[in-house]
Amino acid sequence: MTPMKIRKALISVSDKTDIIKISKILVQIGCEIISTGGTKKKLEKAGIKITDISSVPGNPEAFSGRMKTISFNIESALLFDRKTDSMEAAELGIEPIDMVICNLYPFKKVSEEGVELEELIENIDIGGPTMIRAAAKNYAYVTVVTDVGDYDRIINELKENQGSISCETRYELMRKAFNYTADYDDHIAQTLDHRAGIKSLRFSFHQGKNLRYGENSHQQGLFFREANAQNSLANIKILHGKEISYNNLTDIQSGMDAVGELSASGCAIIKHNNPCGFAQGKDQLSAFELAWAGDPISAFGSVIAFNEPLQLKTAQFLQLDNKDKSKRKFVEVIISPSFSSDVLDYLKFHKNLRIIEYDISRSSRRFEIKYLCGSLLWQDTDNILYKELRLMTDCGFNLESEQGLIEFGLKAVKHVRSNAIVIVREHNSGYYQLLGMGAGQPNRLIATHLAVDKARENLIREYSDNELGSDQKKREDYIKRELGKAILISDAFFPFPDNVEVAADSGIKKIVEPGGSIRDKAVINCCRELSVSLIFSGIRHFKH
Repeated sequence: MTPMKIRKALISVSDKTDIIKISKILVQIGCEIISTGGTKKKLEKAGIKITDISSVPGNPEAFSGRMKTISFNIESALLFDRKTDSMEAAELGIEPIDMVICNLYPFKKVSEEGVELEELIENIDIGGPTMIRAAAKNYAYVTVVTDVGDYDRIINELKENQGSISCETRYELMRKAFNYTADYDDHIAQTLDHRAGIKSLRFSFHQGKNLRYGENSHQQGLFFREANAQNSLANIKILHGKEISYNNLTDIQSGMDAVGELSASGCAIIKHNNPCGFAQGKDQLSAFELAWAGDPISAFGSVIAFNEPLQLKTAQFLQLDNKDKSKRKFVEVIISPSFSSDVLDYLKFHKNLRIIEYDISRSSRRFEIKYLCGSLLWQDTDNILYKELRLMTDCGFNLESEQGLIEFGLKAVKHVRSNAIVIVREHNSGYYQLLGMGAGQPNRLIATHLAVDKARENLIREYSDNELGSDQKKREDYIKRELGKAILISDAFFPFPDNVEVAADSGIKKIVEPGGSIRDKAVINCCRELSVSLIFSGIRHFKH
């Protein structure tokens, strides 16, 4: 197909941004402009000559503007095949319209204002979608423009091609137009269902991008952007590194979810969607060091998210430029709200490191969905930490002084896969650290064992690194003392006292769990017998 000369254009827009700009170019190339209503008035006020749509034979504007662009003549001028139907069109007095510039009544905006149903109905566009679809169907001869963001490219192409639009551009705009009207109708349907008390969901995702593969190399992977989403993970800026993978993206979202909740300078180190390292404090580097110390082995090949702009001294902790390559810390992705040029230059020592710039504060999700076989699960995001903190056994526990650590621990456990147990501690004043974690276990007791084992492993390494000596008894005393300061947090209730027994045997003296088990009394009694302070939070945090 060849480029099509634009000799006649029909313009009817609700959003009038830059409409004068593109209309003046159309006039310059000798195009006749047909318009109506508010669009016509705006263009005429700018000195642009307009043909009123009512002058098109058989098309009077009627019913207080409800009928404007729908008529046999208008739709025929858009739809007829220029090769096979030209003689019939001439006999009927139909002159071709070569371009439609149209965007629709602002139904979404009006619906969000909570107007009455009658006013809402009046903002359902009928003529606009009709002529958009007609023009789009006949893209072989007609150019349809629905996005203000496309005006500049249309203007440039008109100038470069002596007033013509290429077939490639018409085809692209056609696809965009059908997506536009589909999204518009979807929003109307969902809004009216909602007002009728009926739950319905329709999603529109565009710009599907091929990934190298899915979770595994034999699976195809695609990455879509939700249409009209103000905040989308697809908006991340990839400043450096290899192509982003399917698994990278899920870990990136997990990292931003976790670190986005922290109140101080914080860091989340993500491996397989779990925060294997998690810490916050006054100083970013110190918090990063604590997060890394939470599981240095698992941090290998991880995704790391920061809630504040990455500082050079923090980045240098990775030792990416160390001549001894064995000391360089390998990570897959680093995410930060921004990067200064010196930090960016340093990180580029690692040629494959994916450097992602994204405002963590804009990454929060309003809901979560899971696609099942021919069905869909929808839920609100888990955004309540606790209902109340009730001290069930008082064994010298100061709830007020420990509340900050408890909240940190709850923020950690809610991002760990169930069954989930975390052990957190305050390490120096104002620094909170994830010390041990048991994640994704079908048996909560195993998760507790894993969390305790990891905490012990970290404390043994800490004892050794601090050169506190080789005496086994002193080392065990140190571990017991540190675990005695820590808090163990469970994402759901303990079904049996055995979890308490394992925790207490390790030196844990403080436990937080939601409560709600039929065996709560047995768990409480066990805590009392073992001098363990038990706090019920009232909120479960399953994450499957």
